[in-house]
Amino acid sequence: MSLSTVKRQSVKENMKQDMYDVVVVGGGITGAGIALDASARGMKVALVEMQDFAQGTSSRSTKLVHGGLRYLKQLQVGVVAETGKERAIVYENGPHVTTPEWMLLPMHKGGTFGKFSTSIGLGMYDRLAGVKKSERKKMLSKQQTMDKEPLVKQEGLKGGGYYVEYRTDDARLTIEVMKKAAEQGADIINYAKVTNFLYNDKSKVSGVAVTDLLENETFEIHAKKVVNATGPWVDEVRRADYSKNNKQLRLTKGVHVVIDQSKFPLQQAVYFDTENDGRMIFAIPRDGKAYVGTTDTFYDNDKANPQVNQEDRDYLIDAINYMFPTVNVTDSDIESTWAGIRPLILEEGKDPSEISRKDEVWEGKSGLLTIAGGKLTGYRHMAADIMDLVEKRLKQEYGDKFKDVNTKHITISGGDVGGSANFENFVQEKVEAARKFNLDPEDAEFFARRYGSNADLLFEIAHMAQHQNTGLPLALYVELVYGVQHELVVKPTDFFVRRTGDIYFNIDAVMRYKDIVADVLADLVGYDEATKVRYKAELEKAIDEARFGQHQPAEA
Repeated sequence: MSLSTVKRQSVKENMKQDMYDVVVVGGGITGAGIALDASARGMKVALVEMQDFAQGTSSRSTKLVHGGLRYLKQLQVGVVAETGKERAIVYENGPHVTTPEWMLLPMHKGGTFGKFSTSIGLGMYDRLAGVKKSERKKMLSKQQTMDKEPLVKQEGLKGGGYYVEYRTDDARLTIEVMKKAAEQGADIINYAKVTNFLYNDKSKVSGVAVTDLLENETFEIHAKKVVNATGPWVDEVRRADYSKNNKQLRLTKGVHVVIDQSKFPLQQAVYFDTENDGRMIFAIPRDGKAYVGTTDTFYDNDKANPQVNQEDRDYLIDAINYMFPTVNVTDSDIESTWAGIRPLILEEGKDPSEISRKDEVWEGKSGLLTIAGGKLTGYRHMAADIMDLVEKRLKQEYGDKFKDVNTKHITISGGDVGGSANFENFVQEKVEAARKFNLDPEDAEFFARRYGSNADLLFEIAHMAQHQNTGLPLALYVELVYGVQHELVVKPTDFFVRRTGDIYFNIDAVMRYKDIVADVLADLVGYDEATKVRYKAELEKAIDEARFGQHQPAEA
């Protein structure tokens, strides 16, 4: 089973007729992980997402699969140990969406990190996180720190710590996990919103009522167990159930800005503390851009569309100019932005950045299972925890037996590249193999790096499309066709925001090709002119939000 937009209707028909072991509500990284874990055990699985996959928190993170050095600062030793180990597993199972990134931690006089505490902290981090030898921390002198990143503030500079984090494309990680779940037999659709729970004669949850938001059709999915993995919407979904508990979420907002490297020529990822509040900020080079974040403020507004306001922008511009004083960036240098919501479990009296990132499973009287909190890095472990409980309940209540599997050893879609150590060899082999398709080596390498072992499918599409005159660059057209055939792309925003990330890291291309992409997509998916016009308007809104947030320019 592939995530084909063209087959969406037939998947929905299955959902109406079949009896599932578990239905997962929520198509972010947690829901995707649960669907994969459950289907790998041999369970019959359905997953529904009310927006596009990863449209909430899972496409709006700092795009790091990291071990959480700052949690060590808060003495959350268990969190560091677990996420550090998970980080290595995520990398091994999908080297095409995750890559090691050496991080510089500059130490300044009077700053958060002193030389001794940094050395001890990073050493402990290495041990807790089980960091491999080649990636263990190094302590740098002042000169070595400046050599790594000449832009770092030199006044009061004492040296630096150097350690490895892992950079990821969060939305692509989510879709690759989702595709693997579909390969294992899970039935999955997006733009399908749960409106109510179904109950059996013992008042136990026995499924969900769902509205297909694309077709405006309501249908039922019957299942033995229902898992609520809706991130920021967890409390909202729970309110539709009669079970109550005293736990609830506390949402916080994080914001990132993207600046072209011609304005901010960052050559090295840097993790630094801000001048006034000591908050830790990442500045990371990626694809000719530098992105910087994140802020951490309590948030109570629209969960579907968190906005970047002027205060957020000013805060990050000030942070950049404090740590990189020769750069002198201004608000007008910001090319794009994104805001994301962290669904944290409420802890009274704590500041946003102090609230634990731990996850919890809540079980209602109705049998509804909810997973809340947690981090991108821990998605696989969280999925295993809640599915252990689901399996236990299914054994108790129905006598069901399932396969004994560990997702630690399951590569995600595109991840069959011979392990992380072989990834570069794999890419070169694919570039060679692409010659027979008459493909440009640059395009071939791009496909191999972004799509991993799925690259052959893109090569075939490219070969067939070489003489088509769509007005799009070949690579962009191929990605679009692949997105429809294998990644449930429905709207231009799905493609530009979450499947490619171009709205953040290549917004010029989005501006140039947005109308052609909308036209081609309408032909591929088969929707009418009115729908196309509506989707184009949605894309324009997304572009405005990425470029300006609430900050509207004087001349549009």
